[in-house]
Amino acid sequence: MSSGNPEPVLGRHLEVRVDERGLDRAIRKLRRLTASEGVLREMKRRRHYEKPSQRRKRKTRDAARRRKRRMRRQEGIS
Repeated sequence: MSSGNPEPVLGRHLEVRVDERGLDRAIRKLRRLTASEGVLREMKRRRHYEKPSQRRKRKTRDAARRRKRRMRRQEGIS
């Protein structure tokens, strides 16, 4: 990745159909979909260059957060 080109974003296509319920409901649904897919988070993250060392730190921090969340859920189930 030394060429400076951004890495391609892979994901599913988001589609919201506007039906008789109206445009407002479709917009709310689109916002929920983009939030669940992490589109806005990804856009904000790519807004500025992230050094490889910062990227590694962020990934380990995110992994620790996910691991901690998973452990809390498992403790609640047991």
